[in-house]
Amino acid sequence: MANDREKEAAALAAVKLVRDGDIVGLGTGSTAAYAIRFLGQRVQAGLKIRGIPTSIHTQEAAASLGIPLTTLDEFQKIDITIDGADEVDPKLRLIKGGGGALLREKIVASASRNLVIIADSSKRVSMLGKFPVPVEVIKFAEAVVANKIAAFGAEVVVRGASLGGPFITDEGNHILDCNFGQIPDPPALARKLENTPGVVEHGLFIGMASAVLIGEGDQVIEMRRGSD
Repeated sequence: MANDREKEAAALAAVKLVRDGDIVGLGTGSTAAYAIRFLGQRVQAGLKIRGIPTSIHTQEAAASLGIPLTTLDEFQKIDITIDGADEVDPKLRLIKGGGGALLREKIVASASRNLVIIADSSKRVSMLGKFPVPVEVIKFAEAVVANKIAAFGAEVVVRGASLGGPFITDEGNHILDCNFGQIPDPPALARKLENTPGVVEHGLFIGMASAVLIGEGDQVIEMRRGSD
């Protein structure tokens, strides 16, 4: 319950940053869901925005709240994106993809003037790696990629395999959850993953977040790039 209150507080603070006329990237996951709910309330009160969702689930949730939606075909520049994260380090480097939408999330983030990450205090870490790094792969290459990533030193699990079938992303791919333990050099690991044929995208978001809003107890702590 405490984490839910922190998520809610961070989401409310982020939604206040949205201005009339903005194109807004809509994140995916439990924390982003709060932001979508609050945006829906602001839209009902007269705020004029258009949202670009990062998943089918988010698209359906936003539409149900009356948030007007658009696409990257129409707008290639996004004013602000509000999204969650599974981990945040002091340099605002992130692990994302616990909700399975890392590919669309990274595309939307890359098109955003401002990427505002919202999270509860449990997501703030001194070094990334407690949470596995999600890696989206094409099905054809899954076994080969899994072996190569294991050779990097990770314990690799196909998401959903233990539940009777692999998790399928909105783009029809699979996700490998890769537990590296602590990651002292996230950019180096990101390069290794990017250079592995068959990898569609990975959940390391480096140099993308403009700000991180962390709900911590009764307050919201703002972290900006370049600050500890």
